[in-house]
Amino acid sequence: MNRSAQVPFGKRDRLVDDLARQIRTGRLAHGDQLPGEHELAVRYQVSRGTVRSALAELQRRELVATRSGVGSFVTLDGVRLDQSVGWATAMARSGFDIRTELLGIERTTDPELTDRFGVAEFVAVRRLRRDRAGVPVSYEVALVPATGELADLPERGLVRDSLTATLAAADLHPAGGEQWIGTEALTAETAALLERREGELCLHATRTSTDTRGGLVEHVVSLLDPARFRFHLTFGER
Repeated sequence: MNRSAQVPFGKRDRLVDDLARQIRTGRLAHGDQLPGEHELAVRYQVSRGTVRSALAELQRRELVATRSGVGSFVTLDGVRLDQSVGWATAMARSGFDIRTELLGIERTTDPELTDRFGVAEFVAVRRLRRDRAGVPVSYEVALVPATGELADLPERGLVRDSLTATLAAADLHPAGGEQWIGTEALTAETAALLERREGELCLHATRTSTDTRGGLVEHVVSLLDPARFRFHLTFGER
């Protein structure tokens, strides 16, 4: 009996069939990296569980190979922070009493980001965060595209005093990106903001978030108190 004639061709099967066809026809060449789970889920309008099941089937057919997962995140006082929701929200959800000071919103340019994303002008949002004792714990500058609903952000201000809410209102949603962690010596200006000595080393985090099409959502450069923040890396099967 031909069971395929009786069982509907489900979303998982359609996803498997389409990706397998792309691989066999060379549209996805040997060594090419498949799009991420989130991107595939959006593209094919299926759940991430369906995507994972489809990828497992492609692996069983030896059409794709998976690599051990690698992930990284930042912690504050040992507590993991979900940076996908923004620093302030992540800290609040983790139980920290953090006060955010908005230092300024102004238009600016960044040639490197312009070359990378084709955006001519940006809006810089500068913020300082303090703990419940009033001690500065981080300083950040977030650059967002000065386009669409964000073009008049310096005059209009943030939605509910939140950059995350402002980006969502402008229909900008991060789907992926990258983050770099290093150290940087404080300048006279940043040392004064963080109430530390000039030349003192701080953690320097650069996070670039992109949408499902690879367009820029947000580019954030943060200086973090090294006594409070840590960078954590996981590797191997997860």
